[in-house]
Amino acid sequence: MNHSQFHTTKGRIVTSATETHLATPRSTRRWLALGILALAQFLIVLDASIVNIALPVLGEQLHMNTAALAWVITAYVLAFGGLLLLGGRLADRYGHRRLFLIGATGFVAASALAGLSVTSEMLLAARALQGISAALVAPAALALLTQLFPDPTERTKALGVWGGVAGIGSAAGVLLGGVLTATLGWQSVFFVNVPVGAIVLIAIPLLVTRDGARTPARLDAAGAVTVTAALVALVGALSAVEQVGFVHPLPAILLVITIAFGAAFIVIERRTPEPLMPLTVFRNRNLALGNIVMLLVGAAMVALFFALSVYMQAVLGYDPLATGLLQLPLAGALVIVAGVVPSVIARVGTRPALAVSLVVLAGGLVWLAFAPSDAVFLTHLLGPTLLIGIGLGGAFVATTQLGVDGVAGGESGLAGGLINTSQQLGGAIGLAVLGTIAGLRTAALEADGVSTADAATGGFAWLFLAAAVLAAAGAVIVAAWPREGRLGRPTRE
Repeated sequence: MNHSQFHTTKGRIVTSATETHLATPRSTRRWLALGILALAQFLIVLDASIVNIALPVLGEQLHMNTAALAWVITAYVLAFGGLLLLGGRLADRYGHRRLFLIGATGFVAASALAGLSVTSEMLLAARALQGISAALVAPAALALLTQLFPDPTERTKALGVWGGVAGIGSAAGVLLGGVLTATLGWQSVFFVNVPVGAIVLIAIPLLVTRDGARTPARLDAAGAVTVTAALVALVGALSAVEQVGFVHPLPAILLVITIAFGAAFIVIERRTPEPLMPLTVFRNRNLALGNIVMLLVGAAMVALFFALSVYMQAVLGYDPLATGLLQLPLAGALVIVAGVVPSVIARVGTRPALAVSLVVLAGGLVWLAFAPSDAVFLTHLLGPTLLIGIGLGGAFVATTQLGVDGVAGGESGLAGGLINTSQQLGGAIGLAVLGTIAGLRTAALEADGVSTADAATGGFAWLFLAAAVLAAAGAVIVAAWPREGRLGRPTRE
């Protein structure tokens, strides 16, 4: 059995050539190493949103119109989301630490290039390079976490730290983007990655041991090309929906391309002796469940952060800095819960903790949907955003835990790539579909003579309710999902 083939034992994925990789500790200071890995993940998550506030100033200085500015976001998201699965598999094949350092080096260099950009073409190329580099870093970092903490209890605690830091990155983009753009200029939203990235590049070689010897293996080039093309086309289709709408032919064309390449990928993976992604990976029911729920959580989370920021600025009249500061309670609740939920998981199990977190998240979103167009933060927004932070913190940690459950070291990069891909695709789907729902509702209310502020508020209310439906659907799926019996047969508990 070669190192990329799977068999299942009690619902867990096992690879024979890598079963002993955990015998040698990857670090003698693993909690410090975790902090550095989480710092890298923070930068990657942050970079998807921090540039939003800088776009108007950036567009004026680089003479970029609205369509070109949209590509500042899309260039990063396309490269990142499209290459995550390949990045995870490359890390499994060529070494998790090695690919992490290559990706981190590329990310720092691309960030410097973006900050130094004097033309729109230079900036867009730098953003694409950032996305490519991030697709190497994210799955490799999560794989290293699973190797640093092989014990399930400690791994859950480590994932609590991971989830908290990633949550801060999601919420901090608006705040840091506003502060940096106002004080140091738009270039600083990219330059901030350079010194932090340098710390990561210096620390990881000192804290994490070199990758062990690996059995030479042929990379599944055909699988890599087809799955990357399918993912890029899918993310592109969802991004196109945001820019040109559902009725435009471009999203439909890209969706057809996605289906064609996706079908080709499945055929290739069934036939090749050393597949890029063995389809038997989904026999691990926890991993499959984790990815399904992460798709839903990612959709709800990205749409929420986008809509909440726009609502607070365009409807309530807060400036970017105030908007960022007022999201700190949400981020704080997320971080605190992410630190507490590992002990809850140890007591009640991952699935119950996840189901409850999703219900809390749905409740907070429903509550937020009732906020009026003249909302006061303390009376209308603080309560629901705290609930949302609590729900997101628990859901993110528990979902990630399921996504890497039972995965041996030789496939940990693949698992990391899968769970990150699910989050990115979910975010793209959520922003496209829920954003369209909000836009249609707003237009309908305006056509009925409702004021602009009330119409926008009504649109955002529908978006928050739709996100609540996604969270609730996730809770139902978790409750109904079959568990593995002793002989690998599904049972329900």
